[in-house]
Formats: sequence, C-alpha cells, structure tokens
Amino acid sequence: MTRGARILVVDDEPQILRSLRTSLTAGGYEVQTAASGEESLRLLEARLPDLVLLDLMLPGISGLDVCRAIRARSSVPIIVLSARGEERDKVAALDLGADDYLTKPFGIDELLARIRAALRRAAGIGGPATVIDAGDLCVDVDRRQVTLNGVEVKLTATQFDLLKVLVVNAGRVLTHSYLLRSVWGPEYEHDTQVLRVFIAQLRRKVEADPAHPRHIVTESGVGYRFRLDA
Repeated sequence: MTRGARILVVDDEPQILRSLRTSLTAGGYEVQTAASGEESLRLLEARLPDLVLLDLMLPGISGLDVCRAIRARSSVPIIVLSARGEERDKVAALDLGADDYLTKPFGIDELLARIRAALRRAAGIGGPATVIDAGDLCVDVDRRQVTLNGVEVKLTATQFDLLKVLVVNAGRVLTHSYLLRSVWGPEYEHDTQVLRVFIAQLRRKVEADPAHPRHIVTESGVGYRFRLDA
C-alpha cells in the first residue's frame, strides 16, 4: 500500500511544503499540507491520512502536542522532521509514539525510502512475523531461537528479550527509554549504561563484525534501530 497512500505534511515553512508536495505527488502519493498544529488537527479530524510527516517546531500547538493527539486516536505512522538542535524534542516525539525521524536538511530519496518502510510496517500490523529473516541473521521469536549464518547462537533470556524488541520493530527507531522500559521495566528507564552493556553483548553474538554492526545500528543520542536490509 505504498503508492497512492495519503500523506499529511505538517510544516510551517512554505518552501518545504511546496517542495514536499511536488516530490511526493511525483512519487504517486496523495498529499495534504498544513502550516500549523491547529490546521493539522482539523485535517486529521476530517480524515485520517495513511502517514504523517510532522515538523516539531510549529506555531501555536507544538509538533509534540500534535504527535500526542494523533497517538490518542490512531496508530497511523508518524515521521518526525527535525532541526539539528531539537534532539531532546526528537527523543520525546519517538517516546510519544512517532515511528521515525529525519534531520533537516534531508534528501528526498531517503525520505521516500523511510515512507515506504513505514507504510509497509503499518500494513503488517495485523500480525508480526514470528520468524524474522535478516539475511545472515535469523530470529525465531516463538521458539526463542537465533541463528547466524546457519549456526545457532546462544543468548541469555534478557539478551533475547532485547533482541526480540528490536527485531519486531525492525526499521523503527527505538529510544533508550523505550527499550529499557520494554525489557527491564519502568524503574530502569534512565539506566542507559545497562542498555549499552547488553547492546554490546548482543553485537558480539549476532553481528559478523561487532565493531561495524550491520543490523543493530546506533541512532546517536536517541537509541537504536534494527536493520533487516543490511
């Protein structure tokens, strides 16, 4: 369901709105634009799009408030568009449920790739695959079995739980706090050191070259992303 999908672009810069409308329309998408948080909420109330491109720095209602309002009623994919100085807000948006982010300025080819990936994930929400094949790495979620190049990899229970959260959200940026809450519980939400230790352990076991990971990649200052197409 990629081509023909409805995309709402929310940004207060007219030049960006024009550019994205032109590029996305040429890519086969139906495009709506909004220049403020208030306008975006009115459009969302009238008709939910298939995906939202959301700038965080908006006049009036902030991008974070828009993200929160969307997540209160829908699981529609949200890709955050952020400036380089908005790292804290970027992390907050991801913790609120945004699916991905791009830092301005960004290339249109990368944006289109992120849109396709988000729409594919959304189309598969009905039942995540129990076996995730990432080429050299295969993860059987139900059997809690992992193989690397056909050889079984032995993981501890916590290592597997962390890998499971990463692979079932493949392609999506997961923040440090999200991973810590999901695997260790809310009381560990800020213990990034334990997360770094376990990520390093996982990489040594499931990456062909742990020093240059292909699958478990770092999103600097934000968290981690599991790449299937490494």
